[in-house]
Amino acid sequence: MAMGLGPRGRGAGAAGRGAGGNGAGDEYMTQEEEWDRDLLLDPAWEKQQRKTFTAWCNSHLRKAGTQIENIEEDFRNGLKLMLLLEVISGERLPKPDRGKMRFHKIANVNKALDYIASKGVKLVSIGAEGIHTTSAKEGLLLWCQRKTAPYRNVNIQNFHLSWKDGLGLCALIHRHRPDLIDYSKLNKDDPIGNINLAMEIAEKHLDIPKMLDAEDVVNTARPDERAIMTYVSCYYHAFAGAQKAETAANRICKVLAVNQENERLMEEYERLASELLEWIRRTIPWLENRTPEKTMQAMQKKLEDFRDYRRKHKPPKVQEKCQLEINFNTLQTKLRISNRPAFMPSEGKMVSDIAGAWQRLEQAEKGYEEWLLNEIRRLERLEHLAEKFRQKASTHEQWAYGKEQILLQKDYESASLTEVRAMLRKHEAFESDLAAHQDRVEQIAAIAQELNELDYHDAASVNDRCQKICDQWDSLGTLTQKRREALERTEKLLETIDQLHLEFAKRAAPFNNWMEGAMEDLQDMFIVHSIEEIQSLISAHDQFKATLPEADGERQAILSIQNEVEKVIQSYSMRISASNPYSTVTVEEIRSKWEKVKQLVPQRDQSLQEELARQHANERLRRQFAAQANVIGPWIQTKMEEIARSSIEMTGPLEDQMNQLKQYEHNIINYKHNIDKLEGDHQLIQEALVFDNKHTNYTMEHIRVGWELLLTTIARTINEVETQILTRDAKGITQEQMNDFRASFNHFDRRKNGLMDHDDFRACLISMGYDLGEAEFARIMSLVDPNGQGTVTFQSFIDFMTRETADTDTAEQVIASFRILASDKPYILADELRRELPPEQAQYCIKRMPPYTGPGSVPGALDYTSFSSALYGESDL
Repeated sequence: MAMGLGPRGRGAGAAGRGAGGNGAGDEYMTQEEEWDRDLLLDPAWEKQQRKTFTAWCNSHLRKAGTQIENIEEDFRNGLKLMLLLEVISGERLPKPDRGKMRFHKIANVNKALDYIASKGVKLVSIGAEGIHTTSAKEGLLLWCQRKTAPYRNVNIQNFHLSWKDGLGLCALIHRHRPDLIDYSKLNKDDPIGNINLAMEIAEKHLDIPKMLDAEDVVNTARPDERAIMTYVSCYYHAFAGAQKAETAANRICKVLAVNQENERLMEEYERLASELLEWIRRTIPWLENRTPEKTMQAMQKKLEDFRDYRRKHKPPKVQEKCQLEINFNTLQTKLRISNRPAFMPSEGKMVSDIAGAWQRLEQAEKGYEEWLLNEIRRLERLEHLAEKFRQKASTHEQWAYGKEQILLQKDYESASLTEVRAMLRKHEAFESDLAAHQDRVEQIAAIAQELNELDYHDAASVNDRCQKICDQWDSLGTLTQKRREALERTEKLLETIDQLHLEFAKRAAPFNNWMEGAMEDLQDMFIVHSIEEIQSLISAHDQFKATLPEADGERQAILSIQNEVEKVIQSYSMRISASNPYSTVTVEEIRSKWEKVKQLVPQRDQSLQEELARQHANERLRRQFAAQANVIGPWIQTKMEEIARSSIEMTGPLEDQMNQLKQYEHNIINYKHNIDKLEGDHQLIQEALVFDNKHTNYTMEHIRVGWELLLTTIARTINEVETQILTRDAKGITQEQMNDFRASFNHFDRRKNGLMDHDDFRACLISMGYDLGEAEFARIMSLVDPNGQGTVTFQSFIDFMTRETADTDTAEQVIASFRILASDKPYILADELRRELPPEQAQYCIKRMPPYTGPGSVPGALDYTSFSSALYGESDL
């Protein structure tokens, strides 16, 4: 570099050529040399140079609170020259001599010259030749050409004629600060106005002093090149600093945008996790409530509510849970990619916490469904027993009605011997009948006891009725014994008894009891759950029907006895009543009950056949459900195996893998109608109260769990590939590198289960060129297997390889960017942030930056170093 100190460094050479006038050599002078010669001889040119250099010096000296007016006079003592060098260099020069003698002034000038020489600056003439050979001039010219290239009427080729119309200066301002000037309104024919406008704007808004005279530039045939270069260089320095600040601001904006997005995702995760956990918290007590209802209708309503929960309320929550896991994994991946610390949700909101709560929900759900079905079975059994109790109790009460009054009669006191004997025989028949009813009374008591044991809701009324029957039965026993004793005492006084009536009574009472038992059995309610059970009842009924001919023979025999009695009375013209004094059973009653039995037999046949048809319908429902379940169950298992196999054997671009998985997902979603149809068949089975199915090992619960697991698995697998794509794009990893990573992992995944043990992982790293010692391998394992599971997943392997191959931003880079915005200060002010950053991100920094308390602190100073470190988890801010 060369520097000249004289105001007219080219004077000697120019004067030498000018002395000869228009000599013979002048005809070989170039146009450029002619301009140089004319300028050197032009006093206006020298004036313009002085003015420009004086303005340039003052632009620096005013930083020190001074200025110059005359170069030769003000720099003569060397004091302001040394001050100018200190301002430009930022260094302290030797202490100047303060004397006013000539040698003091010379000493100060020599100190300034010695300092310039110590910096490697060669002091030569300041001629145009020195300027035209410098690379700085070419660089400045290239910068001007690039910045003004898009503007009309601007063609910068040099630092003299190209600037005469003033449009070049206006274009430089508009290119960097379009808010300061309206370029479209400029007029090329107004060069003086254009130049003055540019200098006024530069002085007011860019802190660039006016160094040029517009009239001199326009009216001079060839303006001074060094003056224009000096002035234009001020534009370059002003705008270069702004560009550097803009770049730093952009870097900070990018980092802050990533941080803001991560915080938004964290808040969204916290919100969704809270809502899901709250739903689980509200639902589990409902599922754990085991308060039984008193009626079948109420329990059926609970079962219907549970079905609505399974069909309508739970499926959206399953999707929310799956999406929550996907969002958590995506957020963690973004944090890893941007070198941020891992996201730790609030206490109790970890993915594992949600999974645990979900497991408790499903456990309560399973127990609730089992309880519902068992409770329905219990109520069904209770209703059957209660109806049976009512029927038997009614039959017994009808039989026992008035028996106590009969036993309390003392009619034997005025009766004849025949009548007494008749009473005795009648009483014997009653005792036989009483003994026959003993079994019914015991059955009534046994049913009442079972109803109590099964916690029947109306057990109190059952117990009261049973107690009355038992008390009455005890009373009948006592009264019967007393009447027998009285009749036996009276029997000794009586002689004749009609044997035929006695035989009738003895045979009619058991037969009547048999008919009553038959009618009771034929009207007995039954409940079955299979074809075998109903067929067993039909077989028993057929056996009963086989006994009817024998019973009919007994009926005819009994009726023949009565016919014989009537024949005897008629034969002997007896004037006694034909009624049997020994039996309460009449011929009409036997005939009536026998007709009733014959009517009930076909009715029983019909009810048994209807139940057989219902059981066949239930069997068809079982087979229909089993046919679908035996197809859907293996289909779900096959899809699970295909997804697992594809996640291990994936090759080619990740986008192709994503398309393949999306196709899997599409096929799975399209299969949903089969699940819905099976749910419909399952509902029909439950409504028919079918509780078992021997034709399949699959229950609806198995299918539901498998289907939900299949949806979760395909969603997680897609998320893993999305994470790999995100990692690849963010870290700059090529598809070939991703394929190599996948091929290496699959080769050493010897069990083909998507995992490598430590030995396989070591072999994989060695195959990829890693020189592993024990300490280095232990460090790597702490990264890929932080929990000490003993295995390495493909995602952990990818994260490790991307960290080894990719370049990312760091806290140091962000600190350096803030330092640029802060003009190399160790702190930054709020106004500087608002000036350099967008409003939202400036406010974000102001809100989160801690106050700066280090050396040189001023009010409002903010600590950008701690803030940047906190962004990457390197401090506890």
